[in-house]
Formats: sequence, structure tokens, C-alpha cells
Amino acid sequence: MSDATAPCKLTMEVERTSTTTLVKLHGKLVSGEGASLYTCVSRLIPDSKRIVLDLGDVTQMDSLGLGTLVRLYVSCKAAGSSLELMHLGKRIRELLALTNLLSVFTIIGERGGMIRM
Repeated sequence: MSDATAPCKLTMEVERTSTTTLVKLHGKLVSGEGASLYTCVSRLIPDSKRIVLDLGDVTQMDSLGLGTLVRLYVSCKAAGSSLELMHLGKRIRELLALTNLLSVFTIIGERGGMIRM
């Protein structure tokens, strides 16, 4: 198998301030990768009132990745936290719109825009 066909795993970087936790995602949010995202973010919920997922470097998302975002949204809401998405790529925005979830999530910042943490 060549490197060009090797799967690109999802990686995460977490940055915390006093009020916000920013999780920068890199790679593909697809089947098999959602569990690690859910585990990582769900551990942050008790200590975070605001969690922001930066999707600017997500190259692909499938229905299971979308399901992970919904599951995180529900978990955050139940705990009194907010979940926000930022830097949506065109395809992810279209997927959220197609599934009528664009209006469910709070979308902040577009590519190149400034975000207040």
C-alpha cells in the first residue's frame, strides 16, 4: 500500500482559556475516527462552559462523523455547556445544510476571520 492511499487519521489539538476550550481537528472525521473525538471532547465538558471545534483542517466528513458532532452537541447541552463549530469548509457546510443541522449548531468565524476566545 502506498502512502498516497493510506488513511489520514483524525488528530486533535486542545487549547484552553478561562472560559473556552478550542479543539482543532486535523484530517478526516469519518467512520472509525468519531469515537476518539467524542472521548476527547466529552472529557472536557465538565470543566468547559464553551467548547469550539475548529473544522478548518478537516478534509472529509461522513455520516458517522456528523453523528459524532450531534452526539457531542447533545452531551454539551445536557451539561449546560455550548458547542460551537468554526471554519466550516464548503463541503461540511453543505452536509450540515443538507441534513438540516446547519441551524442547530452555532457557527462562528469563517476562514480568515478573527475569533474571540
